Formats: sequence, C-alpha cells, structure tokens
Amino acid sequence: MAGHHVLIRDSQTCRGDDAPLVIRVGSLNPVKLGAIREVMSGPFPLARFEPVSAPSEVPDQPLGLEETLRGAKNRARNAFAGCTLSVALESGLIEVPGSNTGYMNLTACAIFDGREMYLGLGPAFELPPEVTRLVVVEGLELDPAVRRAGLTENERIGYAQGIIGVLSCGRVTRMDYSRPAVSMALVRMGL
Repeated sequence: MAGHHVLIRDSQTCRGDDAPLVIRVGSLNPVKLGAIREVMSGPFPLARFEPVSAPSEVPDQPLGLEETLRGAKNRARNAFAGCTLSVALESGLIEVPGSNTGYMNLTACAIFDGREMYLGLGPAFELPPEVTRLVVVEGLELDPAVRRAGLTENERIGYAQGIIGVLSCGRVTRMDYSRPAVSMALVRMGL
C-alpha cells in the first residue's frame, strides 16, 4: 500500500499534464467542506475541492457507530466520480456506556480512492438530555431537536457553529470538531 500513497502524492505534484488532483466532498454543507479542505490541503496543497450532493443511504440522523460509519462510507462512494479521492463526514449519536444520557455525538470521516476506504473518527461529546431524548426516542434530526429544546432559533445549526458551538459558547465550533475525524482518516492513509 505504501507505493499507492506515493502515487497519490506524485500524481499531485509530478504528473506532468498539469491536471489538478481533484477531491470530491460528499456534501454541500460549507462547514464540512471547510473542515475537509483545511485538513487535506496540508498533504494535498494543489488539490481542487469539489462539493457534491451525495446520499448517505442511512437515516438523516444516524444512530449507532455502524450506521454513522456506513453513512460516511456511502457518501464517499457516491461522491466518487472524475476524481482522485472522495471524502465525506457523517455525524451520529453513538451509545456510550457510563455517560449521563447513554449517547454521545460523534463525527466519522471516510476517504475513498476508488478501491480502498480510509476511516477516521473525531472526538465525541454528550448532548443535553432533552436533545438526546428527542433524537433517540422521538426520532427527530439534531437540528429540529436542538430548536425544540430551546437552545437555538437557527434552523440549520449544522451549517453554522453546530450544536457544539452553542453548548461551548463558541469555544469549539462544528468545523473545529470535524477536523480531527479527517486527520484520523489521513493517518490510515499514511499521510
């Protein structure tokens, strides 16, 4: 596999045909695109990032690690066309024994090169009990659950600072929280 990684690096800088390395991002969400671009511009400084709408093929609010990972992998696969790599982020609630609510919010990253999938996970944090109940018991997506719990009026909090931004009073934003998942997927690639 090490030779494959060198090929990706070389294709970015030494192809000779001046064609840019294209990385398709499986989302139109500017926060996800920004986090992916910030992290992946390090190892791929000449890359062109193309956001595309890519279905996750899981519920809009994934529950459990398996469903969250499957959503990220599906988005990355569905975004892969006419590119060198595709990348996707998926956030979901996962069961965490010993936590107050039994769940934590976590982001998964999947990077796909057309053959192999590289996965990474970001940090996790616990949501307020009422938000968790609305998501797990009533089946709401996170954005409407956060609004119904009275934490924000923003209808698309996931396109802004995210619930983590609200809960941390802006000390940590959704972009901050998403970058580690991308970094961990790059570790798996040897980058």
